[in-house]
This record gives sequence, C-alpha cells and structure tokens, in this order.
Amino acid sequence: MQPTAPVIRVDSPIPARWLGAARLTAGAFLLCAIAAALLFWAAPALETPARLFVFVECVGMVFVACVAVLGRFGRLRRMQALPRWLLTGAIAIPTGYFGGHLVALLILDEPIGRVVGHDSDYMVAFAFGLVLAMFVLYAAATRDQLAKEAVARSDAQRLATESELRLLRAQLEPHMLFNTLATLRSLVDENPRQAERMIDQLIVYLRSTHAASRDEVTTLQSEFAQLRAYLDIMSLRMGPRLAYRLDLPAELERIAIPPMLLQPLVENAIRHGLEPKLGAGGVEVLARSIEGGIEVAVDDSGLGLSPHPPASGSDEVCGAGLKNVRDRLQTRYGLRASLSLQARAPCGVRAVVRIPS
Repeated sequence: MQPTAPVIRVDSPIPARWLGAARLTAGAFLLCAIAAALLFWAAPALETPARLFVFVECVGMVFVACVAVLGRFGRLRRMQALPRWLLTGAIAIPTGYFGGHLVALLILDEPIGRVVGHDSDYMVAFAFGLVLAMFVLYAAATRDQLAKEAVARSDAQRLATESELRLLRAQLEPHMLFNTLATLRSLVDENPRQAERMIDQLIVYLRSTHAASRDEVTTLQSEFAQLRAYLDIMSLRMGPRLAYRLDLPAELERIAIPPMLLQPLVENAIRHGLEPKLGAGGVEVLARSIEGGIEVAVDDSGLGLSPHPPASGSDEVCGAGLKNVRDRLQTRYGLRASLSLQARAPCGVRAVVRIPS
C-alpha cells in the first residue's frame, strides 16, 4: 500500500466576498483620484487639489456603496436590466452627490452649508460627476450582462456534458449487463450461492448508477462503493483472471467529485486491457492527497496503450469515455484538473485524475 500524504487544504483566511469588496473599493478609489485630477484640470478655480480630492472621493465612495446596497435587494434584482439600472441610477446618483458632500464636510470639520453651488465652476463639477456616474453604471450593467451570459454558457456546457455522460452510460451498461446476465444464467444451476452474490452486487451497482444520473456531485466514498460493486461482478465473471484493490484513505471519503467520474477509466482498463489479455491481471484504484488537491490513479496490468489510435467498434466507447472524463473535469474545475494516461512497465496503463481541493 502506498503511503498517503496528509490532506492539504488551502483556504484563504479572508472570505471571497470580502476580497471582492476590497477590489471594488480599491478600483473606485483609483477612479475617483483620476476624476479629481481631471476635474481640477477642467476647473482649477473650483477648489484646492487636496480639498477637491476629499470631496470627489467621498462622493464616489458613497455612490459606489449605494449601488452595492441596491444590488442586494431581491426585488430590484428580479427586474429587467434597463429599468433596474435606470432606477439604480435615479437613487444612487443624488444619494452619492449629496451624501458624499455631507461626508466630506464632516471629514474636513466644516459647517454644513450649501451642497450645490450656482456658479459655472460648480456646474462643471456637477456635470462631470453626472457623466462619471453614468459611465460607472454603464460599466456595471455591462459587467452584469457579461456575467449572466457566462453563467448561461457554463450551464449549457454542463448540460451538454451530462448528456454525453448519459449517452456514454447507454453505450457501456448494455455490454456489461448482457455479459453479466449470461454469466448468471450459467451460475444459477452450477453455483447458486455465487449467483446470489452476483445479483446482490448487480443491485448495488444499478442503484448507484441510477442515483448518479440524478445527482450533480457525489463523494469519493460513494464512487468507490460503486466501483467495488462493479469490480465484484467482473471478478465473478472473469474468475482468477481478475484481481483488484481499492485504496481510499478515510480522510478523503467526503471529498466531492462529479458522479461516475472514475467508472469509465475502470471499465476501459478491464475491457481494453485485461479481457483481451491471456492469463491473470489486476486493477488498482488508489486515491491520495497531493499539494492543493487529490489524485486518483487507475492502474491495470493489461495489454497497455495501443500504438495506433482506435478507429471503430468498441474502441470508440473507450475514446468517448476518456473524452467524457476530460470534458467533465474541464466543465467543473477548468484548467485546475487533469486526466493523463501513462504506460506502465512491463505492461498496462495508469490513468491519473487530479482534482483541486
């Protein structure tokens, strides 16, 4: 048994929402600083640079805070995009302008006087702030729309990948079921006890695959239980030609993964590595923690990698299974997850799945 490293989880001490708020605040602060410089250039008689900086920063921060608070109202978020952002602007722009001026006067320890001036310089400042606020609202609306489109694309890709999973299962299961039923037919008279055991494992396998078709995630513990049922069935069919070992450390049992992620790899190892091979062979499924995630290896001592790519027939199922695993990893984890195939010495294949924590 291979030694297992301790579970390593890299969790940020700062919640993601606070990091997002910090980035938003820093961006707004920088934009307001640039706006203050441009406003001083456009109307140098308006204020001193330092005092103008305080007023612009206060107006900008109150405006951004108001937009952020309004964005959390469920009723407002359910509105159509155009009326939602028009209403947001109608509330946030005057709130930011007047509220920001009041905050600036408090910071500067000045008496609360007129917030809006009437000379041309103050009109320039007001117009400049209005244009800047409209630009920020437009940028926020565009970002919101792009985020929704990205979510829609992600959902479409996920649905397509799950459809491919169902198609793959429709290709894999009949082959396994027909051969299992044929074996059961011969065992009923020859070895009823072994036939009963095969039926029990077949029930476990079918129940787990049915549950996997409805759930978006499962645990490594459930996945390994399904693999054990499948390998028990195959060992009863193949007899001494198949030996297997499953190694799942207790600390990794609750790790969440997409359902039936490892099943195609194990089926490929048996169908294309061990069944065509003369003599005995084995399959090992080994899970271990690595830095920043987990690694699951499916090792077999079968025929090994073919020097020629598969062209047709059942080999298409093998290629479809590997492609499905890669697509599902990319859909859920992006480039942080991977599937690799390696030749083993003296024979066999190692399929390695790496998943981030």
